[in-house]
Amino acid sequence: MVARWVLAVVFLFSGFVKAADPAGMAIKLNAYLRYWGVSLPDESLWLLGGAVLIATWEFVLGVYLLLGIRRRFTVRCTLVFMLVMTLITAWIYAYNPVPDCGCFGEALKLSHGATLAKNVVLLLLAVFLQHRRWSPRRFISRRHQWVVSMYSLCYIVVLGIYAAHKLPPIDFTPYKLGVHIPTAMQGEMRTTFVYERAGEQREFDEASLPDESWTFVDAYTEVLKAPVLVDFSLSTLDQAEDMTEEVLADSGYTFLLTLPYAETADDGNTDRINDIYDYCQDTGCKFYGLTASSREAVENWKDRTGAVYPFLCSSDETIKAMVRATPGLMLLHGGRIVGKWSHNALPENLEPGALARLEREQLSAAGMSSGMRLLLYYWVPLLLVLLLDGLWVGSKYYKRYTIKKHLNQKVMRKKIVAGNWKMNLNLQEGVALAKELNAALTADKPNCDVVICTPFIHLASVAGELTEGLVGLGAENCADKASGAYTGEVSAAMVKSTGAQYVILGHSERRAYYGETEEILKEKINLALANGLKVIFCIGEVLEERESGKQNEVVKAQLEGSLFDLSVEEFSNIILAYEPVWAIGTGKTATAEQAEEMHAFIRGVIADKFGAEAAENVSILYGGSCKPGNAKEIFSKENVDGGLIGGAALKVADFKGIIDAWK
Repeated sequence: MVARWVLAVVFLFSGFVKAADPAGMAIKLNAYLRYWGVSLPDESLWLLGGAVLIATWEFVLGVYLLLGIRRRFTVRCTLVFMLVMTLITAWIYAYNPVPDCGCFGEALKLSHGATLAKNVVLLLLAVFLQHRRWSPRRFISRRHQWVVSMYSLCYIVVLGIYAAHKLPPIDFTPYKLGVHIPTAMQGEMRTTFVYERAGEQREFDEASLPDESWTFVDAYTEVLKAPVLVDFSLSTLDQAEDMTEEVLADSGYTFLLTLPYAETADDGNTDRINDIYDYCQDTGCKFYGLTASSREAVENWKDRTGAVYPFLCSSDETIKAMVRATPGLMLLHGGRIVGKWSHNALPENLEPGALARLEREQLSAAGMSSGMRLLLYYWVPLLLVLLLDGLWVGSKYYKRYTIKKHLNQKVMRKKIVAGNWKMNLNLQEGVALAKELNAALTADKPNCDVVICTPFIHLASVAGELTEGLVGLGAENCADKASGAYTGEVSAAMVKSTGAQYVILGHSERRAYYGETEEILKEKINLALANGLKVIFCIGEVLEERESGKQNEVVKAQLEGSLFDLSVEEFSNIILAYEPVWAIGTGKTATAEQAEEMHAFIRGVIADKFGAEAAENVSILYGGSCKPGNAKEIFSKENVDGGLIGGAALKVADFKGIIDAWK
């Protein structure tokens, strides 16, 4: 549970902060590309799209982890993603190609070592969930999980597009609205003075210095708050004159147009920019272009846009952080940031006194906690959906829906008649029988799946005689080892290579004559599934166990011992076959009702372990004495999905008679 919550929270936070500032993430992605020799402008749609895509992936994955949606798929995606991210951060830690990995955007900066440690922990948590075959409580029903999926996807994509087109709704940079730049550059410090009188030393601050009777001894300065802005500076284009103090000391309003690279800046809204400059000229406000480009690039920008405003120079990193747009517009009042706009949402129709109004509007909006509003926009509707879903699940209508769903799944359950040739027929006889059966079923199509399981020597030859999709082919056994020095054994991989799709495992004869235990069968099942074979797994009790009333206990133990380590997905490739061993060759007869009773019990055991859906989908075959005369009666039972046929499978007429019981 803890692993699940930690991964979910980290992915949600990481995806959210990236979507809230895609331009910042695009800058970090571009740093990687530049290291690899690829040059793109920071405002490239490819970079912005990549940033939104990464944010979407992480956020939706976090939602899936949090609510338990598509659990196995989610854990596997998480594991693969964290493996890739851990390898990337290990490379960053070793070679230091970029100053900041960007795992949490600008919201939380970590050192390369801390990032690697964080990813290793998250990877271990993902491995833990995968190893434990994570199956936690769901917080949304399967019926409505698509609503949450689409809502989460739309929310995060729309957030990313909005932030890329305008400005980040949450500003993670040091240049937030309301920041007083001179104060942020200085930080907060306290100077303490030490004076002495009559052998006594005492400390004083600047506001309470002593009189002349005290003698100065020493002074020291403490940094109470480190400077937030350490690289803010403005100069003329030729860098001959520092303009930082002049701009920040102006008590009026000053517009700064941010153009990190004038060569690639969007010039689609330059008429509105020029209108704002004209307004500044009329009202006595200052207006500067701010760039890291050369004088030649600036002159080119002026030629393209008709700009006549003066330009100042600063570092490209500083300009990109000031406003997440190229171009962007920042408004200062007495050195304090009081407004920020993207070139796609510039202020219009400025009248006298408009700047004071803009300042109030901008600072008021910033004071309403944009982050909290964005979270509420997502979580309030989501919680409403979860509440309605909970009411739905608890209602009688849901129960009716569940019953109807299970009935539909019952209809979809595969009907199967499988023949087990056992140790009969030589190669030529086996090929002839397969040919005859294939021809009979080609002429009269069956209403169920048909499988024949043959001795090993027949498999490759018989495979060539069967029509694909008409008759399936299986083996009667496979080894519990993958390969090696095991004389006489045939591995699951070898069986698969012949063209077979099925294998019988756990047959009563193998258990009785060759001492196959649940542990051995578990190994065989795992190898068979790993090689893409469907397993017909046999279970059943002998006469002594039936007469002592232990049949349920025995069958449950067989299922638990060999199958219960499988995932739900792996179990979907299992077909069960119940063998009433006590009624085979003993003179006793198992009735259709007894078969139905055991099949229902088996399905209940499966439901308890793998869930109702898996139990409804698994085919359970009857492996007792089934003949053309009693097949229809047996197959009519609700929980009987076909038969595993022995002797009758060696004669086409008898075998087809059983197959036709499904018609």
